[in-house]
Amino acid sequence: MQKFDARATLAKRRADVATMFDGVAGRYDLMNDLLSLGQVRQWRAEALRAVDPRPGHRILDLAAGTGTSSRDFADAGALVVPVDLSLGMVTEGKKRQPDLGFVNADGLQLPFADDTFDAVTISYGLRNVEDTAAALAEMRRVTAPGGVLVIAEFSTPTWGPFREVYRRYLVRMLPTVSGILSSNPRAYDYLAESILAWPDQAALAQLIRGAGWRDVEWKNLSGGIVALHRAVA
Repeated sequence: MQKFDARATLAKRRADVATMFDGVAGRYDLMNDLLSLGQVRQWRAEALRAVDPRPGHRILDLAAGTGTSSRDFADAGALVVPVDLSLGMVTEGKKRQPDLGFVNADGLQLPFADDTFDAVTISYGLRNVEDTAAALAEMRRVTAPGGVLVIAEFSTPTWGPFREVYRRYLVRMLPTVSGILSSNPRAYDYLAESILAWPDQAALAQLIRGAGWRDVEWKNLSGGIVALHRAVA
């Protein structure tokens, strides 16, 4: 009974997170621009370079949202599959990027065969999965030998004084600004909480290795506000 209850709790949390992001889908990209002071565009460019998409490459873009990052991969000639747990995000993405084959799916149970993709990438969505290690193993399963994993995720600033300023921003300013600008401020309260609870760069790298990936490395962006992890299958 306890095992069943645990599964039910995880399933409910997944549904709650998906519903929460359903409510911000329409203004999601705008809010990302505003709250990051435009830095999200630089972060996305860095992730694109790390994936290094080529014509014919098969790329799985997890937590794809409305497909902004997927568009870049497609424009490089790659065969990209945008996936998101939020049906609202997928619906909005299909409106904005009608030529992309969006899939509504859970990162813990990907509907793809083993060794399908040349690259798997996830930006700012790994925090939202209940079991990080299981998600990383599932990504490894669908990646062909020699394929790459690229994770862009909020992380821990490397300079102590700046780290404290950033924490205060997350705790105080982010909820205030999102309360004014967002149609669903609760989603951004969750954003702050999940960032503060997330493993730092080295701890995430260890989790990636434990899931069967090799040659794990990371690059800090904007002083460590975001870390870009890359590994090979």
